[in-house]
Formats: sequence, C-alpha cells, structure tokens
Amino acid sequence: MEIPARTVPLKGGRQAVLRSPAPEDGAEMLAFLKRCYGETEFLLCYPEEFTQSVEQEAAFLEGILADPDTVMISCVLDGEIVGNCQISFQRQMKIRHRASVAVAVLEKCWGLGIGTAMFNLMIELARERQVLQLELDVFEGNGRARGLYEKMGFHVVGEKPNAVRRKDGTMLKEYSMVRELS
Repeated sequence: MEIPARTVPLKGGRQAVLRSPAPEDGAEMLAFLKRCYGETEFLLCYPEEFTQSVEQEAAFLEGILADPDTVMISCVLDGEIVGNCQISFQRQMKIRHRASVAVAVLEKCWGLGIGTAMFNLMIELARERQVLQLELDVFEGNGRARGLYEKMGFHVVGEKPNAVRRKDGTMLKEYSMVRELS
C-alpha cells in the first residue's frame, strides 16, 4: 500500500521525508539494505546473503505497493534513503487486531529521531486500521533498538533461546515485544 509523502522534523533542526519506496528506488534500496546488514549483527542477514538483483528488488517494491495489507516506509534525508520500516497487517479475522513492524536505520543517522518518526507513522496507520496490538522481535544485545522500542511503548512478552547463530557460533536469544494501542 502506498502512503503520501510527509516531511518530519528531526533533531538538530533537520527535516526528512517519509514515503513509500517506488520500484525505481530498487538500486538505492539494495544499497541501503546491504549497508545496514554490514553495520550491525542484529539483522537477520549477513550482507553477502542479500543477493537480490535490482530487477528483483524493483518487483518486490512494486508488490509491496500493490499489497493492501503491507506498508513500507523509507526515510529520505538529503536525497538518500537512510531508514526503512514496514508494518504488516493481518487478514484473518481472529488476528486482524494485530500487526507486525520492523525498522532499520543507517548507523550514521542513529540518534536523529528517524526511528521515532517512523514508529509514530506506523502507529498512526495501525490506529486507522483499528489494530489493537503491534508486535516485533529484537535480538539479545541490541540495547539501542530495544531502548527505542521501550520508549515507543513496547514491552517484552516472551523469549526464544538460541534463535540466532552468528558466524562465530555465538547464540542469541530473540525477544518478542508488544505494544497495545488504545
């Protein structure tokens, strides 16, 4: 589903644009994702695992725009995609009151308020759809992200031991977090 672009204020007086990525953003989105995967151990892929072509990414973005139950939002700062998030709504009647969310921001932009701005928009979209509960997962040790999630009203409701195995063999827990909407 496509959303209208909106300008949001960031810390330090800067402004960014939150908008739906378009198929023509495929190359830039791939570069953004590969960079994110290389900057943190707390995402599901290593950069070398991300092998989509520009054409595949463009087709994926086109599919997201056509899906009435998924919204992807990119944060553009100074003409560059520096953040991305997604909210996925449920279709089944028994779980229609829930939605899952995910967020990624380039390290150079941490602390500017981009994550907060993207969460505020996802919460707004969820309320419009009468969603009662937002859900996400975070890996053990990702204190920065967990701090943002807690600031946004999420709390831990469960954990999955040994959910992630890093290249060095280290195992990490995955925490499930929920935010109730009123």
